[in-house]
Amino acid sequence: MRWLYELDHVTLKGRDGSRLIDSVSFGVGPQAFLALVGPAGAGKTTLLKLMNRLVSPSSGALYLEGQPLEAIAVRSLRQRVMLVGQSSQLLGMTVKQALHYPLALQQCPARDRDRRVNEVMERLQIPPAWLEKTELQLSGGQQQQVAIARALIARPQLLLLDEPTSALDVGAASRILHLMQTLIQEHELTVIMSNHQLDLVQDFCDRVLYLEKGRLKLDQPAAQIDWATLKQTFVQADAQARDEWGDADESF
Repeated sequence: MRWLYELDHVTLKGRDGSRLIDSVSFGVGPQAFLALVGPAGAGKTTLLKLMNRLVSPSSGALYLEGQPLEAIAVRSLRQRVMLVGQSSQLLGMTVKQALHYPLALQQCPARDRDRRVNEVMERLQIPPAWLEKTELQLSGGQQQQVAIARALIARPQLLLLDEPTSALDVGAASRILHLMQTLIQEHELTVIMSNHQLDLVQDFCDRVLYLEKGRLKLDQPAAQIDWATLKQTFVQADAQARDEWGDADESF
């Protein structure tokens, strides 16, 4: 099978020589919805940053459509592989400016920009009243929805989401994940999402990667997973990790 994106024994060492990511290998094809789960400090955020080339591996290789990541211009890569972090910012822009910005970078004709922005806003139920607001006037959950909308408007091949539902209520979280499923089919989008909420993962994702202490411990279709056992393993490992790391996930 030809992968859209592939990691081949990717390792990232910390300044002290410890392995933050330890020989992780997997591939993902087009039109997939993967969940990346694991306890605090497992390396989920770091792995997503590696895939977006925000950090470089100590060893191993990453490929987009068979091409080594380092051979792809960074700007081009980040338009094709887009990362939405837990605390994405609007960089002083209004919501309207932020949503139009990726289309301007893509040199999208002006007549098409409003249509694409309005389409995503409608699907995410983002009120028009937000358009003139800045991030200082938005709650954390509202900022998260705008950041996801901005990424979807750009129509990347691979969308990396770091805890996208952490600041959302159940209704907003379900709405966003339903939309991801729709766009995967409509636009051949592939999504990899880190998420602590295993009930959402179980309902929406088709494949689960379980990461613990930088190592890939499980890579399995969601339909084949023993969810009760995984949840028990997750809770125990998460409690232990939080004792060691504190309440925040890694932010390398």
